[in-house]
Amino acid sequence: MNPELILPFLKAIAKNNNREWFEKNKPKYLVAKAEFENFLVDLHGELIKFDVGLAGLNPKKMSFRIYRDVRFSKDKRPYKVNMGAGFSPKGKMEQEPGYYIHLQPNNESFLAGGLYMPDASNLAKIRQELDYNPADFNKIINNKNFKMTFPKGLDSFDSLKTAPKGYPKDHPHIEWLKHKSFVVSHSFSDKEIADKAFIKKIASVCKTLKPMNDFLAAAIA
Repeated sequence: MNPELILPFLKAIAKNNNREWFEKNKPKYLVAKAEFENFLVDLHGELIKFDVGLAGLNPKKMSFRIYRDVRFSKDKRPYKVNMGAGFSPKGKMEQEPGYYIHLQPNNESFLAGGLYMPDASNLAKIRQELDYNPADFNKIINNKNFKMTFPKGLDSFDSLKTAPKGYPKDHPHIEWLKHKSFVVSHSFSDKEIADKAFIKKIASVCKTLKPMNDFLAAAIA
């Protein structure tokens, strides 16, 4: 991947987030989009080496639109200032665990994975699995390599402040059970993105994440 075909455009749109500028610079966007899609093809080739469930995907269709949905947002900027894509067996991580790649200038790129905002039924299944089989999950998230790769652990951005219904406040794994999403992330600098080994590095992060995805997938199956 050539980040010089992607990051400068994203920097520019962050400063000129309006339709008039975008239409005038659409050829630059199309170049950046094509480069990102080619990157996804190469990344997919690495991912399926250890996650065969992704084999049937068309990687170019895993990217998310640059157009923002502003219908219910106070932020009316029409365009995202990043390029992102989601890989999961059925597509773009809709109610199933997977991997999300996010490219954004100024060292704000990252790889995230797990299951974001499962519906009530799936959330209940995951909590039940954590209650019944905590040792399996504990082994995954306390693995030395996992902790080095995801030093912040589970993201707690949407956790409950108290115990979920049906679980005691003194449950030994109450902090896990409070989560409404089960997501971890690994940041990348702009320098890392420019490295020729970037794709293999992302794949390595995803491989480390896969056992957690497998646990979540089994829980909601």
